[in-house]
Amino acid sequence: MRLLVVGRLSGQLSSAVKMAMDAGAKVAHVETCEAATHALRAGQGADLLMVDYELDIAGLIAANEAERIRVPVVACGVGADSKRAGDAIRAGAKEFIPLPPDATLIAAVLAAVADDERPMIARDPSMQAVIALADQVAPSEASILITGESGVGKEVIARYLHAKSRRASKPFISVNCAAIPENLLESELFGHEKGAFTGALARRVGKFEEANGGTLLLDEISEMDARLQAKLLRAIQEREIDRVGGSKPVKVDIRILATSNRDLAQAVREGTFREDLLYRLNVVNIRLPPLRERPGDIAPMAEFFAKKYAAANGMAEKVLSAQARQRLVGHKWPGNVRELENAMHRAVLLSPGREIEEFAIRLPDGAPMAGAAAPGAETARVASMAAEAVSRGFVGQTVAAVEQQLIIDTLSHCLGNRTHAANILGISIRTLRNKLKEYSDAGVSVPPPQQGAASAA
Repeated sequence: MRLLVVGRLSGQLSSAVKMAMDAGAKVAHVETCEAATHALRAGQGADLLMVDYELDIAGLIAANEAERIRVPVVACGVGADSKRAGDAIRAGAKEFIPLPPDATLIAAVLAAVADDERPMIARDPSMQAVIALADQVAPSEASILITGESGVGKEVIARYLHAKSRRASKPFISVNCAAIPENLLESELFGHEKGAFTGALARRVGKFEEANGGTLLLDEISEMDARLQAKLLRAIQEREIDRVGGSKPVKVDIRILATSNRDLAQAVREGTFREDLLYRLNVVNIRLPPLRERPGDIAPMAEFFAKKYAAANGMAEKVLSAQARQRLVGHKWPGNVRELENAMHRAVLLSPGREIEEFAIRLPDGAPMAGAAAPGAETARVASMAAEAVSRGFVGQTVAAVEQQLIIDTLSHCLGNRTHAANILGISIRTLRNKLKEYSDAGVSVPPPQQGAASAA
């Protein structure tokens, strides 16, 4: 947590800063709103601004917005003047912290801002396999492409990779390439010099420089236009960038992560994405399965969101009934984790008691979720059909043939990663290598290791 304190450090504000540092925040300080915007423009990143409510909070937020700098603000002040506190909230502050400070309140505010509200929950075997691969590649410097449907949690796994990397103590900076207009994205990424274009009133450091030493996430990279893709490719290859209007390159030391919910190989074939850039980004690919393919995660996530939104709405903690749990697991979740989160927020508000009943699990228009009438029956039917198909498939096969099929299928699931497959199969990497050599010698097609993802070939 990077905290920028804005205002004169009188005794009470100094105490608040010390409490924030005790809670794990990295604190910087400026005295004026103008200095705060200048520091942020110059690349001094912050996750939260703590601003004295005697300052012009509305002006500070407006100045930051003009620079496309969006950092949440909490106001603080001595005496808890209700009018001034209300004015600060109306000006755009998210919270008000009265001074003298309370350590518990400050820790809670910092925790609320630090929480990206998307939990890392991996109880289902398919997600545990993803986490195992992430753990293996996180300490490397390799660029990683994270793919999957919208709402599956690609940024969550990106933050997880950063936290497990050797750069964990350095900044994690995320840029949503789809949310920034095309004509502004270059300046957002690479920065600009004063006078580079109309409105460039001062030098602005871009996200590449802000992430220096740490990790830069290019979210929805497929939305970047072809011209900018060429500049990005050069920045990744040379580890240097050119500010818009700049006269000399700037060296940067970053690790690149990227996400996409589109098939980038198809985009290459269509001519909308550069093949050489895809190779640079896709040293390792981590595919996040949609929520419907990881049913073991649905109930734990639902419980997390139920607890979160009960607390957010000042309500007692609510638990899921067995019927509500069945209804959740029986839904297809086309919107993935984001849809589940919204559904649980509604369910908390619609449940009058301490238990969330199945009637509260509803679609946004108020209709019951599909499959809710007999959620257990469909699950049982599918399981029965799958078991029957598997048993039919094994009839007449030798144990050796079944073992071979299991090993090859597991290796394919792990994208050719020998170490990962051996862990899932519960055998040593030496045993796996011997088996694969035996199959290969017999003319069986063995999935090759994915480039950059398999340490054991």
